[in-house]
Amino acid sequence: MDITRDDLQNLREALRAQDYTKIRFIGHDLKGSGGGYGFDAISTLGKSIEEAAKRSDGEEIGKHVSALADYLNRVEVVFD
Repeated sequence: MDITRDDLQNLREALRAQDYTKIRFIGHDLKGSGGGYGFDAISTLGKSIEEAAKRSDGEEIGKHVSALADYLNRVEVVFD
């Protein structure tokens, strides 16, 4: 989850810079990695971020980044 929190910070910085290529790359990475670890919500948000970045839709990206931040604040990782 630390890497995903770093991704969140990088998304915020890229959004401020309107770096849609970087946002698309991070979204794609989140889409691919979330489900593999049982965090389907991260994959779903990653896909939405990637798609919004393809359209250079900063407002939509902002909504998904906020949703990702909220999710990361609520998720609890439990090791068996």
